[in-house]
Amino acid sequence: MSVHTGSGTALAESPSDKPHLKRHVGRIGLLFASVGSIIGSGWLFGALNAAQTAGPAAIISWALGGVMILFIGLCYAELGTMFPLSGGVVRFPHIGFGSFASFATGWITWVAAMSVAPIEVEGALQYATKYAKFTTAHQVSGGATVHTLTGLGLVVAVLAMALFVVINYFGIRWFARINNVLVWWKLFIIVLVVVVFLFTAFHGSNFTVKGFTPQGWHGVFTAIATSGIVFSYLGFRQGIELAGETDNPRRNVPLAVIGSVVLTMVIYIGLQVAFIGALRPSDFAGGWAKLSFTNDFGPLAALATILGLGWLAVLLYIDAIVSPSDTGLIYTTVTSRISYAMARNGNAPAGLAKTTSRGAPIVSLVLAFIVGLILFLPFPSWQQLVGFITSATVLSFGSGPLVLVALRKEIPEQERPFRLPGGHVIPLLAFWSSNMIVYWTGWETDYKLFLAVLLGAVLLGLMMLVNARGGSSVSMDWRAGSWYVPWLGGLALASWLGDYGHGRGVLHFGSSIPILFVFSVLVYWMAYAVRLRRPVVLDNIELVKAEAAAEEAELGELPA
Repeated sequence: MSVHTGSGTALAESPSDKPHLKRHVGRIGLLFASVGSIIGSGWLFGALNAAQTAGPAAIISWALGGVMILFIGLCYAELGTMFPLSGGVVRFPHIGFGSFASFATGWITWVAAMSVAPIEVEGALQYATKYAKFTTAHQVSGGATVHTLTGLGLVVAVLAMALFVVINYFGIRWFARINNVLVWWKLFIIVLVVVVFLFTAFHGSNFTVKGFTPQGWHGVFTAIATSGIVFSYLGFRQGIELAGETDNPRRNVPLAVIGSVVLTMVIYIGLQVAFIGALRPSDFAGGWAKLSFTNDFGPLAALATILGLGWLAVLLYIDAIVSPSDTGLIYTTVTSRISYAMARNGNAPAGLAKTTSRGAPIVSLVLAFIVGLILFLPFPSWQQLVGFITSATVLSFGSGPLVLVALRKEIPEQERPFRLPGGHVIPLLAFWSSNMIVYWTGWETDYKLFLAVLLGAVLLGLMMLVNARGGSSVSMDWRAGSWYVPWLGGLALASWLGDYGHGRGVLHFGSSIPILFVFSVLVYWMAYAVRLRRPVVLDNIELVKAEAAAEEAELGELPA
C-alpha cells in the first residue's frame, strides 16, 4: 500500500518483486478490445430509437456523434501513449490536478462503468421477450415507448449480474482468451445485417416522404445523446485502459482509439441507412415519432422476420445474448478495477482494494453487483438507462482534454509518441462536445446523474472525517481541482434551464450552443490556470506509475 504525504506524493512499495503483466496485447488485439466494447447492446436498439427521434436525419446524428467522440478520443490517444497505464482514464487527472480531481473523475467513471452491466442485461432480456415475458411495453412521459423489466425479468437480471461476478471471480483470464473470437462474431453479425437489409429491401422514398429532418435539428442532436448513439461509441476507452498492456503503445493506442471509432461509425451509419430503407412505408405512416411494428422489443430481429429472413432473426436473437454479455463482463471487470485503484490511491475505503488468492478484487466486485441491482429501480428499461450512462461517461471523459493541456504546459519535454496537432483547438472542441452531450441528454436524466455526483461528495466528506479521526490525512489539492465545482454546477444549471428532457425551457437550441461554448471556454481557462505545477506533477507521475504497476501485479490482465 502507499502512504500519502502532504504534497500529494507517496511512498509506494516496489512491485519489482511481483510478476509484472506481460505486454502481449498487439495491434489487432488492442483495436478489437475497443471495437468489442463499442459493439454491445447499443446497435441492437439504436437504429430504431434514432429513427423515432430524428427520422432519416438520424444518419447525421450517427456521424456527428462519432466525430464528437473522436475529438475526445484523440485527446486520450496522446495521454495514453505518454503514460501507457492500465486504468488511465482515472489516473490521468491525478497527475495534472491532484487528489480531489482524481476522486471526482474516479467516482463519475465508476458510476458510468458500473451502469453498463445492468443495461447490457436489460438489452439482452428485451430481445429475449420473444421467448418469455421478461419485459413489458408501456409509455412514459413524452409519449416514448419503453420496455421495462417484469418480475420474471428482474429475477433473471439478478442472476445474470451474479453470473458476471462469478466469471470474474473464477474465470476472467479464460474469458480474456476468447474475447477476440466474440469480437469477430459481433463484427460479422452487424455487417451481415447491413448487407442483407440493403440487398433484400430498400425503399429510397423512405428518406424523403415524411421529410428528411421531421423533428428539425433539435431532434438530430437529441438523438445523439438519448437514442443510444453516443452510448454505442463509448467502448473506445478500452484502447486507453489497456495501454499499459500493449507491446507498442506508440503505434497501437492511437490506432485502437481512432480506428475503433471510425470503423464503427462507418458500420453504424450503414446500419441506419439499411434499417430506414428496409422499413415498409406503413410502419411510419403516422410519423417517425410513432414508428413501430410487431415485436419491436427486438427491432432488428423483428424487421428481419417481416422481410422473410427468419434465419437472420435467429442469429440476431443469439447475438442479443452474446454481444451484451461480452460487454457486460468486460465492464464488470473494469468497474471493480476502478474502485480498486481509487482505494489504492487513498480516494476510497481501503477495503475495496482487498483481493482473493486468485487476484480478484472481491469487495469491489460485490459492490458493483449490489449497486448495479439498485439501478434497476430508477432505470427499469434499456431506453431509460441509456441516457444516464451516456451523460455519466462523457462527463468522466471531460477531464481528459483539460489534463492534456495542463501537462503540455508543465512537462513539455515528456515524450509524446502521438502528439495531437492544432494546439488548444481539438482539446477545447472535445471539452465542449462532452458538455453539449450532457446538455442534450436532458434534465429528466441529468438530475439523477448530478444527484449521484452529490452522493460522491458526501462519501468523500465522510471518508475524510473517518481518516481524520484515525489520525491519517491525504492532501486533496483543492485549488488544482477547484474547477470541478463551477463545471459540474454550471452544467447542472444549464441542463435545468434547457429545453431538453423537461427542463425549464429558458435555453433553446439556438441560444444553448454559444452559451455552452463560452461556458466551456471559461472552465477550460480556469482549469489551465489552477493546474498543478511541475514539481508536484513529476511526483504524481511516479506515484501513479507505482500504483498502476502494483495493480497489474496483483490483479493481472483485463479482458483484451
